[in-house]
Amino acid sequence: MTAAAVATAVRVLTQLRRDPRTVALIVLVPCLLVTLLRYLFDRQPAVFDRVGGTMLGIFPFLTMFVVTSVTMLRERVTGTLERLMTMPLRKLDILVGYAVAFGVMAVLQSTAVSLLAFSALDLHVQGSRGAVIALAVGNATLGMALGLFASAFARTEFQAVQFMPAIVLPQVLLSGLFVPRDQMAHWLRVISDVFPLTYAYDALSRVTEGRGLGGRFALDLCVTIGATLLALLLGAATLRRRTA
Repeated sequence: MTAAAVATAVRVLTQLRRDPRTVALIVLVPCLLVTLLRYLFDRQPAVFDRVGGTMLGIFPFLTMFVVTSVTMLRERVTGTLERLMTMPLRKLDILVGYAVAFGVMAVLQSTAVSLLAFSALDLHVQGSRGAVIALAVGNATLGMALGLFASAFARTEFQAVQFMPAIVLPQVLLSGLFVPRDQMAHWLRVISDVFPLTYAYDALSRVTEGRGLGGRFALDLCVTIGATLLALLLGAATLRRRTA
């Protein structure tokens, strides 16, 4: 990582530190949602154990998408990105800096909600807890990357939030969380095959349920990482020297 990317990351993290509401949204909201889920199934702990592990990845994915897309849009419309791009910086350096900063927040968020679930909320999973936390971080990072990319297509913060039902919710619905994918209509399975969250969710569910990993798990990881990198590259391509 270049010095320019590091400097950009430090600047963004400094801004976030001065914005306690955004930090609270990133860290506390997923913790609150998992806590609500725990007591929703207070008399059915087995149900919480079955769905709670996968939600450790879904909740951070949702919040990181919203926070990143709105924050990045704000940087675009206020002219911050334009000022940065008048300097001798590459587009990729700028976006990597933002990605690193929000990636740090993704790690903090996913680690906090996972530790809460495994300690105070007594969540039990069949697989490795460390692997669950690592995959939860990966899901949050995927949401961050998609949020950076989606911010290029919004002109207001309201439009950025509207991308959640347009981009995120279909992925959640078709990931297999509510209905197993092999029970979906064929055309829905075809659509779900192109959604990166399908693979991120499948990897997480395999670990939490203690299923065999094997080749499918490796494919899930490759697609998730590839989709994250692709979203970052496409996000860099959308950076312009003038904001319309």
